[in-house]
Amino acid sequence: MPDLYAYTDGACSGNPGPGGWGVLMIAKEGSKIIKTKNLSGGTAETTNNQMELTAAIMALEALAKPSKITLITDSSYVKDGITKWIFGWKKNGWKTAAKKPVKNEELWKRLELATELHDVSWEWIKGHAGHFENEQADELARNGMEPFKS
Repeated sequence: MPDLYAYTDGACSGNPGPGGWGVLMIAKEGSKIIKTKNLSGGTAETTNNQMELTAAIMALEALAKPSKITLITDSSYVKDGITKWIFGWKKNGWKTAAKKPVKNEELWKRLELATELHDVSWEWIKGHAGHFENEQADELARNGMEPFKS
């Protein structure tokens, strides 16, 4: 069984504005890459956080069967939201600690549902720091946004 990795990124031109998401999926056996797959898309009016969430969702929803996967994101919002904050949000009826509605609630619910099917390890890496796979995910996100820019 290969090791699976998903490098995800979101991009937005203006915030809100046209945006895109990108995913670089990698299957490895040991240190050898045996398969890669690129995913991307976009929308006309969105936020950077919505695109970061969408990238993670699309990576997990692209898996054909329950899998063990490491999802690497440069968004602490996504990583901390799904591994820490979501438990309090759910307990508080999808309200923040400040009793305000959680932003992007529907995307968080969709991400949570997608994670339930898989054994997901979450990793954060610094974006725009020369990390090859993250740079590829960023390029995919920017490409996904292109059709929606005026």
